[in-house]
Amino acid sequence: MKTELLSADAPDAARRAVALLAAGELVGIPTETVYGLAADATDGAAVARIFEAKGRPRFNPLICHVPDLAMAATLAEIGPVAAMLAEAFWPGPLTMVLPLKEGSPVHPLATAGLATVAIRAPQGIAGRLAAALGRPLAAPSANPSGRVSPTNAGQVLRGLGGRLPLILDGGPCEVGVESTIVLPEADRLVLLRAGGVGRAELARATGLPVVDPAGDAAINAPGQLTSHYAPSGRVRLDATDVAPGEYLIAFGPAPVAGQDRAAAIVNLSPSGDLREAAAGLFAALAGFDAPEITAIAVAPIPQSGLGEAINDRLRRAAAPRG
Repeated sequence: MKTELLSADAPDAARRAVALLAAGELVGIPTETVYGLAADATDGAAVARIFEAKGRPRFNPLICHVPDLAMAATLAEIGPVAAMLAEAFWPGPLTMVLPLKEGSPVHPLATAGLATVAIRAPQGIAGRLAAALGRPLAAPSANPSGRVSPTNAGQVLRGLGGRLPLILDGGPCEVGVESTIVLPEADRLVLLRAGGVGRAELARATGLPVVDPAGDAAINAPGQLTSHYAPSGRVRLDATDVAPGEYLIAFGPAPVAGQDRAAAIVNLSPSGDLREAAAGLFAALAGFDAPEITAIAVAPIPQSGLGEAINDRLRRAAAPRG
């Protein structure tokens, strides 16, 4: 794939970017913090492309970018403290972790299967693109996983060139560090990541103490728990056969020995497409999360490409629980 670098100020830049996003493609976009690798946050296959392009080894939650509080309210429950923070810092470098609204259109792959969603209203063209698309943009930093976050378009091109069709060049980022991430509570703010908005600014704007995460607050930060949001039943990985009454999560066209004995079967991708499997993973786990389902067998999934992230999430789902 050839990657085009286009000035964000070009007359047709926004139109072309929105057309690609609507088609499920990735676009590199400037924000005031760092450059983001954007996709439609409601499209599971598009979100899977983010993890694929970045080579991200885990399905960590992604920040959803919105133009304003009105769109945010369609995705999450906005309490009084969150509304106060939005009034003070949006658009700007502040992300809030909020409870998912019932019926929220954000795909579970963007939330990593959590009951919360991370939302930010960025400055500049990123918010305008979300408004024009009419849907939130999932947009982690536009760099290969583990590399330095990019603050100019050239860095995005060097790191991800050939993995996305378009990068919008908006010049150097004004803030240059990632957004601050907070979990608003009724009587305090839990600071999950330091960033473009300081602790003292948060305290002044709300009159609330700003504390570090402790105990169960850590579940809202990416990758904190070995086992989280797993189904209630035991999960058996790399299953090459199925015991009577087990529920089966299959992959690919080849049958699993004994699958006719399975209580139910979900195939993440009958054709063996890892992107399709990633997009359906959390729905499959959620579909088998019921008290009466005590045993789930998962067929082997390749470790290559997105398979690494899929297997990481499955290991977490299968980890022993106290």
